[in-house]
Amino acid sequence: MSVRIVRYGQSDWEVDIRWRSHGGRRQRDRKVLRGTSKSAAHRWGQARERDLLINGPTVKSKEVPTLEAFASRFIEDYAVANRQKPSGIAAKRTILNQHLLPALGGRKLDAITDADVQRLKGQLTHLQPKTVSNILSVLKKLLDMGVEWGVISTPPCRVRLVKFAVAECASYDFREFDDLVKAAGAIDGVTLALVLLGGEAGLRCGEMMALEWSDVNFTARKLCVQRSEWKGEVTTPKGGRLRYVDISERLMTALKAIRNLKSRRVVRTNAGQPLTQQMVRKRVMAAATRAGLAKKGVHILRHTFCSHLAMLGVPAITIQRLAGHQNLLTTQRYMHVSPAASGQAIHALDQRVAGARGGIGETA
Repeated sequence: MSVRIVRYGQSDWEVDIRWRSHGGRRQRDRKVLRGTSKSAAHRWGQARERDLLINGPTVKSKEVPTLEAFASRFIEDYAVANRQKPSGIAAKRTILNQHLLPALGGRKLDAITDADVQRLKGQLTHLQPKTVSNILSVLKKLLDMGVEWGVISTPPCRVRLVKFAVAECASYDFREFDDLVKAAGAIDGVTLALVLLGGEAGLRCGEMMALEWSDVNFTARKLCVQRSEWKGEVTTPKGGRLRYVDISERLMTALKAIRNLKSRRVVRTNAGQPLTQQMVRKRVMAAATRAGLAKKGVHILRHTFCSHLAMLGVPAITIQRLAGHQNLLTTQRYMHVSPAASGQAIHALDQRVAGARGGIGETA
């Protein structure tokens, strides 16, 4: 270890202490002493040298940000940097601004306790359990990233999500959907195409809006679902992967009827402009009202697509591929209406047992 005393300005001295740690790493400790003599600076340096030899260098504690100060970094360096869907980023901003910041914004990340999380849950009892779990998931991920980025050393609390039952997906039966198709066709060709894109091809609202004529292969009778739109931003479909869907006979006729190569988009206004999410919803709701249906909504069409395939005995893995579900568990929500789930499988077991008994009787 060496101690150097050097002039710093007109009347100040800098004490410069250098040494190697036990691992061989070079270390340095410097301090400027103002308005003192060289001998006094030397005595201070010797005292500091003894302290470093006995106690080692002082580890400076990191300043832990509040949740409010860390929130913008979480959005930019995690959600935006990982290229999450614009709708997902917007949802995280909303959760932060409406729920997490009002409740915990002033808390330092390492000071958020289990009691704070439980108190937050109590403040959210007016919301649906799934919504509360979404809010808690954002808080948990934010704290996890704080640990990963070295902002805090360990998670300060446990964030337990709220359990909730997965609701049954609303859908139309075959007769209701046929009524909806008839009503949509009576409105106009674009509304009919929307209903069939959802109900016979399984497209989400954003996927309908972003579908282009280059995605439609009339010869091969296939749609390529490779983009989605949300509030003017076009990205990949949910899950980040394209998929191919066969075009049904009714959808084929509807698409040919509205084909217009002057517009890239398949569904559009009369002026050739892309449809907004609100426009799509308005058209589908109008068709449902005209058909006299109580259940209304764009996403019911996609649920109907999956449910109808299950009713017709299509395997879950095939429905998963056509619908673009990332997880087979999502697809299995529709399988309760499949023939196999309605008793045929158990009936097959009964037949096997009955056959086995018959065989035993014959042997005896």
